[in-house]
Amino acid sequence: MDTNPVIEMLGRRLRLAVIGGGPGSFIGAMHRTAARLDDRYEIVAGVLSTDPDRSRAAALAIGIEPDRAYATGTELLNAESARPDGADVVAIMTPNDSHREYANAALRHGFDVICDKPIANTLNEALDVLATVEETGLVFCVTHNYTGYPMVRQARAMIADGQIGEIQLIQVEYVQGGKAAERDPDHDPADGPLPWRYDPVRGGPSLVMGDIGTHAHNLVRFVTGLEVTELAAEVGHIVPNRLVDDYAGALLRFDNGARGSFWVTQAAAGVENCLRIRVSGTRGTIEWMQEVPTQLVFKPLGAPSEIRTPNGPGTLPLSARASRIVAGHPEGFHEGFANLYSDAAEAIAARRCGTSADPLALHFPNAVDGVKGVAFVEAAITSSLSNGAWTSVG
Repeated sequence: MDTNPVIEMLGRRLRLAVIGGGPGSFIGAMHRTAARLDDRYEIVAGVLSTDPDRSRAAALAIGIEPDRAYATGTELLNAESARPDGADVVAIMTPNDSHREYANAALRHGFDVICDKPIANTLNEALDVLATVEETGLVFCVTHNYTGYPMVRQARAMIADGQIGEIQLIQVEYVQGGKAAERDPDHDPADGPLPWRYDPVRGGPSLVMGDIGTHAHNLVRFVTGLEVTELAAEVGHIVPNRLVDDYAGALLRFDNGARGSFWVTQAAAGVENCLRIRVSGTRGTIEWMQEVPTQLVFKPLGAPSEIRTPNGPGTLPLSARASRIVAGHPEGFHEGFANLYSDAAEAIAARRCGTSADPLALHFPNAVDGVKGVAFVEAAITSSLSNGAWTSVG
């Protein structure tokens, strides 16, 4: 990424306002780092907490001017849309149940939007956001950040190029161990509300599916270009007496006739963050694992296995665009996240200038992808409640 197409088109960086992601938030810091990494944005405004005083203090701490450190999201949207130097883009990283509210409000105020996943907690809410995106014609990015990894994009490009032939089999898993021993909160109403992820109203109907299941599903769609048409699923918990889901598994049927398997858990003791995908076609197989992110294994039929690396031999343009440094140097989570911000920035700048963005910049997850993820979650829950019956994915 040697040039800055945003500055070339607009003559300046995009002005970004952030909603959510305040003190103690891992994902908030990730969004802000990603926005800055390629110099496409300057963070000019924010509301970082539901507590007004805490929000203002947190905004000042990251360099936002006092008059743009807001107490509420509504105040931010009203004030920034009225300023001649107001924000261009709003990034949303609040609890899941408020994504639709803030996304729709930001779009209706004329802001392009970057939203943490999932796009919403229910399919109806997700469809409502999609309708607003289509009505306004604005850019909407959902931060399924694993689609930004160079070797994930290499896999997508190789499959689109026909290098593994017609896809027949797909396996995806996302395995974590962070909740293997963690007890669910013993809730005493006198102690205040549940942590939001444990509240199905705020965090969504399935903790594991909303948290990591949507990532696994999105990775399959991104890499293969296929849609899941039916699934047979089990969703529940492995840790005894747990109140939320920590496990889900499913058999999958795809729109080209391929078959697949899916499983995700946050209760695998000792495992850290293992997202893995294997796609087999009539001419070969590709394999990628997030914990070894700079290697894509290609196993062509009747030939020795190959390992593809960023900027190494055989790198395709979509992958090359996602790499910042020379071959042999590791890139990972931060850079993948930043690739989505950078691609969205180019699309936003092009829209604002009335020009066309580089087609390679248009592979970030959008509102349609967000809807597909929520539909997948709902179908898995429906199937599980019917003892694993085959269920259509809307």
